[in-house]
This record gives sequence, structure tokens and C-alpha cells, in this order.
Amino acid sequence: MADAFDPAQGPLHGLRILDMATVVAAPFAATLCADLGAQVTKLELPDGSDALRSLAPVEPGHALYWKVLNRGKRGITLDVRTDAGRALFLRLLAGMDVLVENFRPGTLDRWGLDLATLHRANPRLIVLRLTGFGQTGPYAGRPGFARIFEAMGGLAHLTGEAAGPPQHVNFPLGDSMAGLFGAFAIAAAAAERARCPDAPGREIDLSATEALLRVLEPLAVERERTGHARQRSGARATYTAPSNIYRTKDGDWITLVGSSDAIFRRLCAAMQAPDMAADPRFATNPLRVRHLDALDGCVAAWCAAHSHDELRAALDAHSVPFCKVYDIDDVLADPHFAARGAIVRLPDAELGSVPAPAAVPRFGGHAPQPPRTGPAVGEHNAEVFGALGLTAEDLRGLRAAGAL
Repeated sequence: MADAFDPAQGPLHGLRILDMATVVAAPFAATLCADLGAQVTKLELPDGSDALRSLAPVEPGHALYWKVLNRGKRGITLDVRTDAGRALFLRLLAGMDVLVENFRPGTLDRWGLDLATLHRANPRLIVLRLTGFGQTGPYAGRPGFARIFEAMGGLAHLTGEAAGPPQHVNFPLGDSMAGLFGAFAIAAAAAERARCPDAPGREIDLSATEALLRVLEPLAVERERTGHARQRSGARATYTAPSNIYRTKDGDWITLVGSSDAIFRRLCAAMQAPDMAADPRFATNPLRVRHLDALDGCVAAWCAAHSHDELRAALDAHSVPFCKVYDIDDVLADPHFAARGAIVRLPDAELGSVPAPAAVPRFGGHAPQPPRTGPAVGEHNAEVFGALGLTAEDLRGLRAAGAL
């Protein structure tokens, strides 16, 4: 019988996830589910050696990235490579709906935790396997990191100045994109389970490189049908125009988009440039792209002749999409973000609270309290394993055996 609907609970309330993954991508998928109400238990090795605990930002004694990325999770320790740890893991798994893991293909098999064993412990278990290159193919066994996904998926090739080398942004964006696909996959499997309660367990094979490739969807058809392989172009878009980052007279940077014909006409009005509006070279977006250098030069010169405040007044008055290029201080000071509560304070036992982005998206009738930060090593061992019937003496024995 289905639970009664309660709008105060998140849409994934009741979904039980065991997250045994490491670093960023797969744990981020589980965290996104926790933001929407899932109960997520974070499993790590007893020595707390997850690389995320030492990935910047850190300060002495505090793994800041860990605190915000693993927010809202209970934390346990267990070494499933030991006999006792493996047996306890399978007991724990029986009460879960989803297992999230990111080990190279075959790793869990070598530990005696192949898919058949997992499904004997829980026949309805959904297993999300998030790896660099998927469970099959000649690259399946390779190690994977965000910058590898970004390079092989084609994103790095498009990033940078036209005459310069490919570049990465100073953030593991490839991991975050893969995590988004992971959360979507979990939600999709949960929706299937709700529709077909007797469905057997699912294995989800998520390649982080393919996730990056998926979001760059027009590149293959562009290459085949037009013969064009898209290249780096700095901040300038080459598929719509004008769209670039421009410097203002007082040294700020703004991004401006005038891609549709209607917006372009409004931009011309804001610039008080009737000749540009009437120029046949700029009549449609394909024409503007064809004459991009000339058009971009006009817009860049106009921006360079005016202060940020002057540009804001003119562009706002004509409903032209633009924005100052924000740094984190601009984000924290922005009144729109403040009004929507886009940055929340996560309660933290050591630091009082820390800032982090709010849950996304927002569901009507559901206003969750900010979750607490990511757990300390083994913080909830007594709670989680106690629910399985283990006593304090049992836990001491498991610690002595190196399993806990």
C-alpha cells in the first residue's frame, strides 16, 4: 500500500540509498537525492581515506568539500574486503533500495560482491555503477577523473581562446555533470519501481565520459551534415550572435546575449544604433553569425565606452539579457539570491554552520530545513548497525577485526 502523500516531505522520501562511492561524482548523485528527501547512508573505509577529505577546500582539521558535498547523510565505516565486513554489508544491503558505487568494473566481484550476490541479499536492489568509461568496452578498466571525462567527452576542446590551447575550468565540472545524470538515473529507477513494484533489481551503467558527450548533443550531427567541427572561440558563441563577454569602461566584465531577432532589435535600441538594426548583414541569426566579427566589434566598442551602471540602465530598459560576470563575492551579495535563499547555512557540529547552495529544484509545498554537513568518520555506526541488532560489544569486535 502506497504511503499517504505529505507535501512537507521531499519527493524521494522513503527511498533508502547506501552510498559506498568515493570522491565527487557518484557521491554527488546520492547527495542530490538526499536533498529531495531520500535517506542516504554514507559508507567509507575505517581509516577515513576517501580522497575527498583532502581535496581543496580544506583547513586544518576540517574537510570543507566533504562537509558540503556529503551533506544530509548518515556516516558509517565498513571494510567490505574483510569477511566480517562483507557479511555485515550484505545484511545492511537487505534494507536498502539503491546502492551507489564507483569502483572500476570487476572490483566488487573480486571482493565477493558480484551482482548476483548483491541481488541474493536484496532481489529488488537498484545498483548505480558510475565509472569513467562504463562497465564494458576497451577503456572500462581505466582510471577516470573529471578532467579525463572533459577531455574525452569533447568539452575541453571547446574551452579556451581560438588561438590558444584547450582548457579546463578550475573545478571538476565533469564529476558534477556525471553526478547529475546519476541522480536522474536513481530517480528514474525509483519511478519505475513505483509503477512496477514487483520489478527485479536493476543495474545502471553510467559512464561519466558519456554524460559529458551527451550534453554536447549537436556536435556529431553538425560534423556529419555540415562538415564543420566546432572549435574553441574564447567566450564568443559561434552558433548565435551577438553572444560574448565584453569589458566595460570601468573595468567590469559582462556577458550579453542578443541571439533572437527580437532581442537583437532591442539591443540595437539600447545602443541607440538604428544603422546596425537596419544593416542587412544582421537581419537574422545565421547572417549575424556569418558576420560575427563586424557585429561583435560594434557591441564591444559600445560596452567599452560605457560604465557598468550605464550599460545596466540601458540594457534593463530594453529587456536585453545580460549580467556582470560574478565571482563568489558577487554571488553572496546578490539580492535575488538572498531573496530566494539560494545560499543556505548547513548546521555543523564543529564549525557552527557553513554556507552551501540550497536544494535544486524546489517542489511546491516542500520547504526542507538545511541538512547538516557531511558526517564524521563512522559517526553513525552505533545508530545504523544497532538497527541491525548489533551490540556495543559486537561493534568492538568488528573494530578489533579491522572491519569497522
